[in-house]
Amino acid sequence: MHKAGAEKYTRQRQAAIRAAAAVFAEKGFHGACTKDIAERMGIKQGSLYYYFKSKQEALSEVCLFGIQDYVQHMEDISGSEQSFEAKLAATVTSHLSSYRERNEALKVYNDERLYLPEAKRSRLKELGSHYRQQLEEIFEDGKKSGAVRESMDCHFAAQAVIGMCNAWGDLIVRDPELDLFRVIHKCTDLLINGFIQQTNTTNRN
Repeated sequence: MHKAGAEKYTRQRQAAIRAAAAVFAEKGFHGACTKDIAERMGIKQGSLYYYFKSKQEALSEVCLFGIQDYVQHMEDISGSEQSFEAKLAATVTSHLSSYRERNEALKVYNDERLYLPEAKRSRLKELGSHYRQQLEEIFEDGKKSGAVRESMDCHFAAQAVIGMCNAWGDLIVRDPELDLFRVIHKCTDLLINGFIQQTNTTNRN
């Protein structure tokens, strides 16, 4: 395949993945069919097999598309020389922004990946675990620098951040009018500053 042909195929396959993501996000894996995906693309059902051999393969590609980029972003954030607070803010920003940029695919990854066979899920599980481990390292580094309290369970903290971002990510997908910047700001503020009013313990005498 010539370069121009390869580039055209890549563009069309990306369009097919996005169309499948939209269909799965709307109807669920079991409620959708390949005809729905083809209609979303404006092509004949038979032509869809040029991009996916089955509905299950389409689901696998959508889930992979949904998670790959934001795992790479996490690696970049974790490996940077920023402060703990800056890394945590960057994590929330990257995680939530991914839902606006790749919204349906991430929703499908969260909601539908369990319908894939074990062999397909294992790769996705590896990526998800790597993401969590990188976030745990951010908390561990925060402990070492004194930014995070010694008693912090870093595994629990990482899972809690991911859970909060996924919950808000679902709302971001459902409501395109939701102010992404405000959601990122409020989540970051909550994670860094907490719920409790800080009292001034400085001796004023």
